[in-house]
Amino acid sequence: MKILIVEDEPELSRLIKNFLTDSNFICETALTFRNASEKINDYDYDVVLLDIMLPDGNGIDLLKEINLKSDKPGILILSAKNSIDDKINGLDSGADDYLPKPFHLPELLARIKSIYRRKKFKGNSKIIIDDIEIDTESKEVSVKSKNAELTLKEFELLLFFLANKNKVITKDSIAEHLWGDDLSSNDNFDFIYQHIKNLRKKISDLGGKNYISTVYGLGYKFKI
Repeated sequence: MKILIVEDEPELSRLIKNFLTDSNFICETALTFRNASEKINDYDYDVVLLDIMLPDGNGIDLLKEINLKSDKPGILILSAKNSIDDKINGLDSGADDYLPKPFHLPELLARIKSIYRRKKFKGNSKIIIDDIEIDTESKEVSVKSKNAELTLKEFELLLFFLANKNKVITKDSIAEHLWGDDLSSNDNFDFIYQHIKNLRKKISDLGGKNYISTVYGLGYKFKI
């Protein structure tokens, strides 16, 4: 899962990022309205954590900007402004949830997972697609009731494919989703080819079909 943390308090932003990174999420941060706007327009995210009070703008205006995206991410508002009016305004403007500060990090994690499940998998933590079954909580995968030993990146790649099944996904989108800000450390897309090759083999070795097709010149499609 790829998350953008829009929070102007550097220490809190760092704390959230470290916690979510330890939970195996890809996290990027933005300390200002301008930086957040640039990232939202240039990249795709699964969930955006959005502070209302930013030094150079209002989070609600940024939320309205996010709503214009064709593939809108889940939005969780984080704000010290705990009035009912602010909560209603945020939810009416398109946010999926609202968490007042201060909050406990485990609760933040639970809210993020809930938003992601609602947005991508209709609220389910267990996903069954054809002969593949995924438990998003335990990160266990089975093919035809046989356990598939996937690496974390292979698991995230499979989940990304299932969330976008029957759609063409570009190599750039896959790289950004799996590596985020660390993408610049990779010189080419050979690592994507290898992960896809490994995922295909592990599924086929358990009797699964070849779900992943190459769309030449564009990317890949997970066909059901």
